[in-house]
Amino acid sequence: MKRIMTICLLALFASSVMFVGCKREKQVRTFGFTCFYLGNPFFTILEKTIREEVEKNGDRLITVDPDRDRERQVSQIEELISQKIDALFLNPVDLEAIRPALVSLNKANIPVINFDSEVKDIDLVAAYVGSDNKNAGYICGVDMVKRFPNGGPIAILDSPARISTRNRINGFKEAIEGKGFTIVFLRDAQGNVSLARNYTEEMLKSNPEVVALIGSNDLVALAAYATCQSAGRTDILIYGVDGSPAAKAEIAKRGQFAGTGAQSPINIAKTSVEVAYKILNKQHYEKNVPITTFMINQDNIDDYDINSWQ
Repeated sequence: MKRIMTICLLALFASSVMFVGCKREKQVRTFGFTCFYLGNPFFTILEKTIREEVEKNGDRLITVDPDRDRERQVSQIEELISQKIDALFLNPVDLEAIRPALVSLNKANIPVINFDSEVKDIDLVAAYVGSDNKNAGYICGVDMVKRFPNGGPIAILDSPARISTRNRINGFKEAIEGKGFTIVFLRDAQGNVSLARNYTEEMLKSNPEVVALIGSNDLVALAAYATCQSAGRTDILIYGVDGSPAAKAEIAKRGQFAGTGAQSPINIAKTSVEVAYKILNKQHYEKNVPITTFMINQDNIDDYDINSWQ
């Protein structure tokens, strides 16, 4: 009997050890990350924050950079699918051209957390986390109206292939409507610094009467700003959207760079990760999560750290 009891106790001990071992052994999850362009500091800090949050949980992040190339983004996502990722953080280069990748991800049962700029086929993603981009553009328009109560000729450097920037410009137009402004120069700069410089040079020659310019993001706005500075046109006020450290540093000089419709890539990143884990853990989550945007201008710039993102 003692022998039988001993055998039973040993078996029970072995089972409990195996159970503890299994409990301690965590399944490592693999996430994919792709965005418009990692050369943009906004996306750099966003990717860094997502990576930190994922790695805190003992999981890993595979990052690819399509560098503004819509076809490359689709092919890179196909490669991520072949690596059997558990979920994908996606910011599309083009809202429509991303569809084939979304279809493939759905077939592979890989949930997509679409962040910052919506895809057209929103039903093909599990969730969207992004700034209130319309408000980001709107508040820039409100600030411009205050500075130019009689209106005037203005320029816009747009990027309509992305819903985020399209919404910004639509919000901006709504704010200035009926306020005496005329859009005399409008170009698709595609979020590209070189194009922004070239178009600003063109604007200075073809429409020297312009009193203000808004860029679809801070990178574009800063490129236009630098071009105007080089040409000695410091009278043209510049607006951007992002709230980047570089833009805030220029706003703090209280000169030509008037303001930026600020967003928080850190909050977008952290919220995206929270949503991703809720999806994978089959917990309740919100399908659409808006992140607040706010104005940073020469009146309130001292309230912000110009050396880091908010």
